[in-house]
Amino acid sequence: MTGVQRTTAPPDAQAQRARTSVLALFAINGFTYTNVVPWLPIIKDRLDLSNAALGTAIAAMPLGAALTGMVAGPLIARFGSGRVAVASGILAAWTLPVVALAPSWWVLATALFVLGCGDTWGDSAMNAHGLRVQRRYARTIINTFHAVWSIAAVAGGLLGVLMAGLGIPIVGHLTGVAVTLTLASLVAAQFLLGGAEHSERADGATTVRGRRWRLPSGALGLLMALSVLLMLSGAIEDAAASWGAVYMRDELSATAFLAGLPFVACQAMMTLGRLVGDRLTDAFGAVTVARSGLLLSAVGLGIALAGGGQMLTIVGFGLCGLGVAPLFPLALAAAGEIPGVRSGDGVTVVAWLARLGFLAFPPLIGAIGDLSSLRVGLLAVPVAGLVAACLAWSLRPRTAVPGRLPGDGSG
Repeated sequence: MTGVQRTTAPPDAQAQRARTSVLALFAINGFTYTNVVPWLPIIKDRLDLSNAALGTAIAAMPLGAALTGMVAGPLIARFGSGRVAVASGILAAWTLPVVALAPSWWVLATALFVLGCGDTWGDSAMNAHGLRVQRRYARTIINTFHAVWSIAAVAGGLLGVLMAGLGIPIVGHLTGVAVTLTLASLVAAQFLLGGAEHSERADGATTVRGRRWRLPSGALGLLMALSVLLMLSGAIEDAAASWGAVYMRDELSATAFLAGLPFVACQAMMTLGRLVGDRLTDAFGAVTVARSGLLLSAVGLGIALAGGGQMLTIVGFGLCGLGVAPLFPLALAAAGEIPGVRSGDGVTVVAWLARLGFLAFPPLIGAIGDLSSLRVGLLAVPVAGLVAACLAWSLRPRTAVPGRLPGDGSG
């Protein structure tokens, strides 16, 4: 499924060092924005923002990613995936002090827009470099990188909760994070792989420079189903980050410490889900795992919103993270296996369209929250889970058609 020829031979020392550096890049990416999340209620109060205004500002981050995400390919081709990953990580890190110091909605939204650009370029580049390292290893290691991202996201959220709870100034906290991440990025850069971007591929760059992208008959519906599935999954995954803390504080009168825990619970359970996701998929199949997880997310948060207690809400957001954990890897893998579509093309289209879920849902939930209550607005998340569960069929493995534009193995 991954296109990797497995071997028991140990990787060379350069590959081992590069793997450590890629792990660091994933950790840096996961740690960056999550330090901001626990501060969102404080930022909302300082700038006197409505729920809709805060949601729209948050949406600037996925907007930046959606508008500029396709730029990552030319950047990687020109400068190499390692350099782009490091530079993007540093760019994203130094938007954090700007968020902390933002004097208005416009500055906040602009900083988050730039953060979204750096995040999406870094995401593409670090995954591309991770695939280079994986080819050196000749066995699958890419899932480890994503698990480290989740662990780093939890760590960032916990640090933000701790700093907010202790009353540490937001400027001092986020500036310190930016300095630390910059130093870590520069150290990681020293051990990344050099050489041509496709030097580890058996076919060199011929696949990348080969035929133009084309869509075989019958593939459009599957691509769209996978894209909508990921849009809705993105909305579920983003709910804790964008609204968990605000909901706990405004609707349930939680302390600053407890307000940050829905996000931490969501990320922690998502990490657990990613660690066991491969085994569950092998045992029960992608469709069953995805549908069960989405129903778990919908029912878990639905019960939490109906119950109204602080602890139950934290548990509900945790179940959201656990249920949605395997969706992105499963859907991207399915997109890379569509008969007649090259793996890289399918993954690129679906991943780019999926970002619309992160773009559309924060302002939607905020607008409903202003018209009614945030509790009512967040009901959109369980509804998204139920609709997504109906689209789980799109993850069913397809049989390749002989002689039809084979996948390039990079998805």
